[in-house]
Amino acid sequence: MVRQTGNDMSKDILIIEDDDTFSAILVRALKRRGYAASSAKSATAALSLAQTTAPAKVVLDLNLAGASGLDLIPRLLEINPACRIVVLTGYASITTAVDAIKLGAVQYLAKPVEVDALLRAFGHTLESNEISSVTNTVAAISPVPMSVDRMEWEHIQRVLHEHKGNISSTARALNMHRRTLQRKLLKRPANR
Repeated sequence: MVRQTGNDMSKDILIIEDDDTFSAILVRALKRRGYAASSAKSATAALSLAQTTAPAKVVLDLNLAGASGLDLIPRLLEINPACRIVVLTGYASITTAVDAIKLGAVQYLAKPVEVDALLRAFGHTLESNEISSVTNTVAAISPVPMSVDRMEWEHIQRVLHEHKGNISSTARALNMHRRTLQRKLLKRPANR
């Protein structure tokens, strides 16, 4: 593994994002704040870049052109065990948030996110024994139960994750037409 020759490795941030516009804006904003930010559009490009730079911090999109960003977390940590990973998603769900933290991410944020909030997220870590306590506390504190739409969203996300993002097998498991599932996945989840 070849490391960059910078004075402060904690300033290296790798953005793994398949949306060119969002990625470019994020890289530009981080560079303005003094970070050495680079970006990759795919898992292959990200791993190749991580091998040469061993970034201290990674911003990882959950959905990389249909592939799950969660699969990259262990591989990135193998390259640099001290790497701090923040997962970003446009479609947040409790299931994927818990999975991301269990795999080694330090935080899970829903898009859109402000750059300052993203940078603060690198400093926060949930220990694995805290994860169940956090999800149980959220469920216990909320006086309003989840809406049917939100429960459906969470269930679809869990089944989709179990089938490693494969839409066809997820649709079969849910006894749902593939196009119906695709339409449901395009919608934003209900807040509650």
